[in-house]
Amino acid sequence: MRKSIIAAALVATVAFMPQVASAENIFGALAKAYENNSELNSSRAGVRIQDEGVALAKSGYRPRVTGTAGITNSWSDPTGRSVTGASFGISISQSLFDGFQTRNGVRAARAGVLAERENLRNTEQNILYDTAQAYMDVIQNRQIAIFRQRNLAFLDEQVRAAQARFDVGEGTRTDVEQARASRAAAQAQLVAARAAAASSEAVYRQLTGAAPGKLETASALSKGMPRSLASAESIAFKEHPAIRLRNHLVDSGLFSVKAAEGAFLPQVGLSASVSRDYTSYSSSYGGSFTGNSATIGATVTVPIYQGGSASATVRQKKEQLGQARINTDVARDQVRAAVTSAWTQLQASRAAVSANRETLRASRLALDGVVQERDVGQRTTLDVLNAQADVLSAQIALAQSERDVVVSSYALRSAIGGLTAKNLGLRVAMHDPKEHYEAVKDKWFGLRTPDGR
Repeated sequence: MRKSIIAAALVATVAFMPQVASAENIFGALAKAYENNSELNSSRAGVRIQDEGVALAKSGYRPRVTGTAGITNSWSDPTGRSVTGASFGISISQSLFDGFQTRNGVRAARAGVLAERENLRNTEQNILYDTAQAYMDVIQNRQIAIFRQRNLAFLDEQVRAAQARFDVGEGTRTDVEQARASRAAAQAQLVAARAAAASSEAVYRQLTGAAPGKLETASALSKGMPRSLASAESIAFKEHPAIRLRNHLVDSGLFSVKAAEGAFLPQVGLSASVSRDYTSYSSSYGGSFTGNSATIGATVTVPIYQGGSASATVRQKKEQLGQARINTDVARDQVRAAVTSAWTQLQASRAAVSANRETLRASRLALDGVVQERDVGQRTTLDVLNAQADVLSAQIALAQSERDVVVSSYALRSAIGGLTAKNLGLRVAMHDPKEHYEAVKDKWFGLRTPDGR
């Protein structure tokens, strides 16, 4: 019975304990950006817009149906005769052959859809990288603000100590003023550090849609990372969305050239119409007449000269295709540069972390020694202030290099084309652009979008 009472008391105590907000990790921030970022959502809308281009291109395969209705009234003087006529009809036209323009137009539209999907993946990579950078900037700037706050507290103590020694005749006015000058500078630096932290928090909120709370320290990416610079470049040339995007645009340009060349080929079409005519006479003769008519026929159109517009269009499409091929080389050069930059920056940042840790350890030991030597009259207050400045610089340098290691790892992952929500294993509902494409590519009619708008 006693054990039951103790257990119940423990449960009640836990239930009424204040809840401590859990810290957010970097993957949680990336998940928020994937779901909430407005720029990324805009790119997803761009893919849906491009999907409709396939439906537009396929409309060339389908018939055109129109209905007509009209009424007329004529009156002539001096007979006073009037005639009222009305007609109702429907006509259908169907293209049987258009020089392969529709077929190549559909292929170009499909290539455009694939290109837009790669553009979306590129945007996703950029947003996730920017979010990782913003996350680490918040951590870094908050740490720097804490370092500067502690530095200010240290300098406050040095001002008090220098003043106390001056009051008893062991120090000089110079020591006091030097300490006060360092404290004033530290106060300004603390304000600037807090402003930088607030600015990085604003960027974080812009990217994720939520203000940063308590953030966990992040580690550099290790899974799926290349083992050498050559391996990184090889992966990037195959997987990076910027290069794949340009390749799809080349395909789209090639089909656009073929579609433009189709304007020189014969066009074959089929047409049919049905109408009903009603005529009423208002005169001494009077009477009315009703007639039905139907027509069906085929038309062959052979282009001979279009004023040069068709030729200019073909030349223009060929130049656009050439530009698309050049842009592929441009994208490869940009990706190669990004991979090299990220790889070297990652290696340099790792080396900087080790060096800055050793620098911080040594500067702390030096500061302790200088303080002790100052207390026995072998060092001045200025020596202590300089030693403290070295410690502060080492702390800030270490925080920056640790931040750079993480950010560089994300930059390298982005440069090889692998910084996606799927590859990172983010706990989010994955956006699949194929769903909208499948819903609209063969749609014959309907004004509502697949989501009901």
